[in-house]
Amino acid sequence: MKIVVVGVGAMGSIYAALLADAGHDVRAIEPWLEHAKAIRQNGLRVEGASGDRLINNIQIADTVDDIGPVDLFIIATKASGVAAAAKMITPVLTPATMVLTIQNGLGAGERIAQYLPAGRVLLGVAEGFGASIKSPGHIIHTAMKMIRIGSMTPDGQSQVEPIAALWREAGFNTTAYQDIEQLIWEKFICNVAYSAPCTVFGKSVKELLDDPHATTISQTCASEAWQVAVNNKVNLSFDNPVEYVTAFGNKVGDAKPSMFLDHLARRPSEIDAINGMVPVVAARAGLSAPYNSVLTGIVLSREAAW
Repeated sequence: MKIVVVGVGAMGSIYAALLADAGHDVRAIEPWLEHAKAIRQNGLRVEGASGDRLINNIQIADTVDDIGPVDLFIIATKASGVAAAAKMITPVLTPATMVLTIQNGLGAGERIAQYLPAGRVLLGVAEGFGASIKSPGHIIHTAMKMIRIGSMTPDGQSQVEPIAALWREAGFNTTAYQDIEQLIWEKFICNVAYSAPCTVFGKSVKELLDDPHATTISQTCASEAWQVAVNNKVNLSFDNPVEYVTAFGNKVGDAKPSMFLDHLARRPSEIDAINGMVPVVAARAGLSAPYNSVLTGIVLSREAAW
């Protein structure tokens, strides 16, 4: 299968490496020139949770214009890059092309659906999945638990299991899931609980949970998101958001959310798709989310100062 990964950062590189190692024709589009150059010249090195490997058969493309027909696009950019990625690939889609997007936060599917039929869009949720870039062309894979894939609309449901099987064959623990909205919201609520709070207070998840004042703020952020989900009749698997996010936080321990890592490196974060999205979806439901609004303002203020 011809697969194009748009955005081979830490996570996208893992996807590309394992799928290429499984024998697929994998191409990649990556705007970070130093990283792209390293992959072209030396291959893509991945080590850690999925094993150690050096992949030399991933072709780096600058645009989609010369790639030809593609079976599957995987959009692995940050949330802020999803719409641009969808717009870029639209001219080369065929009637058989599927698009799988895997991001944190809410709204990725809707951003893509501005440019292509929602029936072609598959949504992925990565759980317990961690990776970091050690240097250009060199990725450390820290954790790999589960990837769940579902269709944005009933039209694409028949494609979910074949795509999930393709990922399983490449070594990923992958499940086809009918109610992908449930999983997106459940992960979103956990992200809301720790992304901006850990970033603002400068603490790992464990350190935040050890601080009762920061924990109260974290739990209230999660509760605001949970209330919107309940209002929207999302089929959540829990009815106590505080217990749910606390159990999640205890599992991840000393981990630092990617937003916190972005700020440590003085990079723009995905705040607009995570804590910043809560006031947006709350307003649509006639609700408010003051804690998430305040933390989002603090994060954006810091980023603007850079």
